[in-house]
Amino acid sequence: MHLRYFIAALATTSNLAAASPAVDSTIKVSAGLRLIKTSETDPGTWVTEEEKTSKYRAKKINFIDITDIKDPETLKRLSSNSDDTSRAAAITYPNTLSHQSEANALIAKTNTNGPQSWLMTLTNYYNRYYRSSYGTQASTWLFNQVKSVAASNPAITVSQFTHSYSQPSVIARIPGASSSLVVVGAHFDSTGGSSTARGPGADDNGSGVVTILEALRVLADNKYAPKNTLEFHFYSGEEGGLLGSADVWASYRSARKTVLAFVNQDMTGYSPSGKISVYNDYADAGLTGYVRRIVSAYIGSSTSDTCGYGCSDHASAYSNGFPAAYACDEPDATSDPYIHSSRDTYNTVSFTTVQRHIKFTVAFLVEASYL
Repeated sequence: MHLRYFIAALATTSNLAAASPAVDSTIKVSAGLRLIKTSETDPGTWVTEEEKTSKYRAKKINFIDITDIKDPETLKRLSSNSDDTSRAAAITYPNTLSHQSEANALIAKTNTNGPQSWLMTLTNYYNRYYRSSYGTQASTWLFNQVKSVAASNPAITVSQFTHSYSQPSVIARIPGASSSLVVVGAHFDSTGGSSTARGPGADDNGSGVVTILEALRVLADNKYAPKNTLEFHFYSGEEGGLLGSADVWASYRSARKTVLAFVNQDMTGYSPSGKISVYNDYADAGLTGYVRRIVSAYIGSSTSDTCGYGCSDHASAYSNGFPAAYACDEPDATSDPYIHSSRDTYNTVSFTTVQRHIKFTVAFLVEASYL
């Protein structure tokens, strides 16, 4: 989900949360309400879970659910539109790429056989809404599928990251000589416009899921031993306001983990331009430039755009102080018209486009494993 919209007033003043005392917040949460922000300057609006989907997501209005975010620095970043140079570790990304022979040998072993099968399974769920039984079932299937893909390399660990709702995220880890992390991620939940609507979520974001899963398969099958530790994140609850990734990255911040680079991919299967699009906002400038260099060297020219506040899971890493970048299949103006509806189906996905992103993902992981 990455569409950008300028928003007028969305609620009456009585709904704003700027001055609500803590006890009032507790009452609202107990009543099933959630506090969401649509911009840095938005003080917040209390809404129901259904309103998040029907009044915001279905109308292509981006938001971040901040109800459970407690860290004051993260909250400060979410309310500031100024560039904060302390967000990320001081990492200098190389201007030249020097591991192309190694990466290309692995890229040659990728295909879309697995992605086609996996995407069919994902889209066969009625929806993958993060509070539905279908969403829980999809999470369980994905956990088992990631374990199956990773099983060819016993060194790889696969775990579930649980949340306050019943759709765990999934994390696979390939240990490196260094504990410093290089991460790729994609959300696996979906929405069809309401909590009960059909939401196959093929491009948004089944395509991103199968992209990084195929990259994991190739690295696992070839017993790839990286210098830096590689992680593959499959987030739940993105359509509910970046919930899964917010929990994961808050945990990493609390644990003081060293993250060298995180690339989020949200939609990798619809591209009239035939080019990977690398977005510029709410992302680390140095890492974004590095991602562009990798796309250029391995794929060809790229497009660019901005996607706005809370558009996808890279915002969670960025607001927690980690270097994040965002690559997807198309600029906003020509992006997939079917998302967040029952029309985001398997047959709308181009596997030529998915393969392009698979190649990029493998290239990024190999190059960044040497950072």
